[in-house]
Amino acid sequence: MCSRPNESNADNKPRRVLAILFVGVLIAALDIAIVGPALPAIQSDFRADERVLSWVYGIYILFQLLGAPVMAKLSDRKGRRLIYITCVSIFAIASLIVALAPSMFVLLTGRAIQGFCAGGILPVASAVIADTFPPERRGRALGMIGAVFGVAFLLGPLLGGILLRWGWQWLFLVNIPLAVVVVWQATKVLPTTRQFSDKPLDISGIILLSVMLGALAWSISELDITEFAAGFTSVRILPFFILVAVCAPLFYFSQRRVADPVIHPQLLTSIEIRLVCVIAFATGFAESGMVFLPAIAVVGFGVLETTASFMMLPLVLALIIGAPTAGRMSDKLGPKRVIQVGLVLTVGGQLAFSIVPLSYSSLFTACTLVGLGISSLMAPLRYVVIREVSEAQRGAGQGLLTTCLGIGRLTGAAMVGGVAASSAFLVTGYQNALMLSAGVMSIAIILSAALTAGHSSRSGPEHASGI
Repeated sequence: MCSRPNESNADNKPRRVLAILFVGVLIAALDIAIVGPALPAIQSDFRADERVLSWVYGIYILFQLLGAPVMAKLSDRKGRRLIYITCVSIFAIASLIVALAPSMFVLLTGRAIQGFCAGGILPVASAVIADTFPPERRGRALGMIGAVFGVAFLLGPLLGGILLRWGWQWLFLVNIPLAVVVVWQATKVLPTTRQFSDKPLDISGIILLSVMLGALAWSISELDITEFAAGFTSVRILPFFILVAVCAPLFYFSQRRVADPVIHPQLLTSIEIRLVCVIAFATGFAESGMVFLPAIAVVGFGVLETTASFMMLPLVLALIIGAPTAGRMSDKLGPKRVIQVGLVLTVGGQLAFSIVPLSYSSLFTACTLVGLGISSLMAPLRYVVIREVSEAQRGAGQGLLTTCLGIGRLTGAAMVGGVAASSAFLVTGYQNALMLSAGVMSIAIILSAALTAGHSSRSGPEHASGI
């Protein structure tokens, strides 16, 4: 049984709640976008080679994937406010560790802690929206949170370029005052909704899930798609795939036995949740292709990397505009139609990259379509999960969705990069890779037809067994 927010929390203005969630998610998103300008200076200070340097970004993404289901589940048990504040607070401490790091090992440790806490911020924020906003306004609120990522990609490089004048450390120190404000306000306005339970925490499930996701992420990131068979059987990858194969059934059966599992098996009894997980994987796959768009501009037009980044402005503006628009449309039309429109727009943009001869007009058109498409998927996908799960499982449901998105991003990055590298002409390689991504999204379009239309589900888990 779940408690309701107390009276003082019930009187909180939704706009204040949304503002705190927005800034918290922005901090986590900025540390993906802002790190790029810092990499050359970090490499110089620590004399790191390219492989080690890549982990400044990669370890953040990896631990973000690990943190999402764990922290989201804890928010169900311990309360949204406590876990949100904990994530933001530890994220700030980790930022200080990164800024003061005396060695590359300490810096990467700080980035790992940052990533783990960042993984919890977005799903917990989405669960808070479900607890705070009435159903007819949830889509709009989720859309505003989704727009954070467009804002982060716009502000990240600009803010990074400014702060870099005083040293790369300031790119991480800037998180601390923002986090202090978020924590201060969160103690006042965020709801305390939680599931009262005397059931023991599923430590074994958390360990198995972390090992499984970590091994899967490593395997995917190290896989060379140009030599798939050889890469799959290499000693750097095969043991981790075996570890995944061993942990997956152990995790599944452990979740069926424990009193309060990390990911309740009945979450996946809903066809809607299964469909959303697959669509989320495809969305993450498509998102990863956006990372390579500046490289396409550099190779295709011969421009500098800084110029190529500014050429992505239509994509960023589309992300900022598309997310809140999709949220409002989800409230009015239901999430199914918005998801389908988002999938079609994304495929259209990817095909514009891969079929139409590369030109400035085709690049800007494709960027706009992909940006509108991807941003149109985030809010309605989270909307469906909120609709399908009970209040007691809202955090776990959002964590599951975030995990599926993360696995899709890792897989897509490996596939897109590998397919592009396998071509004699790099632009052609990228076009082939985005064609592959369009194929994955096309499958998602077909599956989306099975989603329930409208705002309510007739067979969600919340209507059965209290799950």
